[in-house]
Amino acid sequence: QVQLVESGGGLVQPGGSLRLSCAASGSGFRINVMGWFRQAPGKEREFVARITSVGSTYYADSVRGRFTITRDNAKNTVYLQMNTLESEDTAVYCCNADWTNILLGTAAHSWGQGTQVTVSS
Repeated sequence: QVQLVESGGGLVQPGGSLRLSCAASGSGFRINVMGWFRQAPGKEREFVARITSVGSTYYADSVRGRFTITRDNAKNTVYLQMNTLESEDTAVYCCNADWTNILLGTAAHSWGQGTQVTVSS
């Protein structure tokens, strides 16, 4: 099983920046796609960004040009650099990963617990 732990959330003023991190731990796995979702109070969870094992990236229209997703394959860690934050970005941000059990050759999916991002003056 792969565990994901996020960090880096907090309170920031509009126009500010934050960098989220998500580290995967476990044994005998290979991470394929890693990504971020977010859920604001009273709203559905929505896709934010994802990155493949070879570095291809995809973004939601609402964050493209402001957010950047990167990953360090050696550390099994994905990052989300968030710039020019807006109040509408306030949400719990959750990391997810599609991974393969190397021994069994089976695919699986894991979610982190989430980290709160609040954009407010």
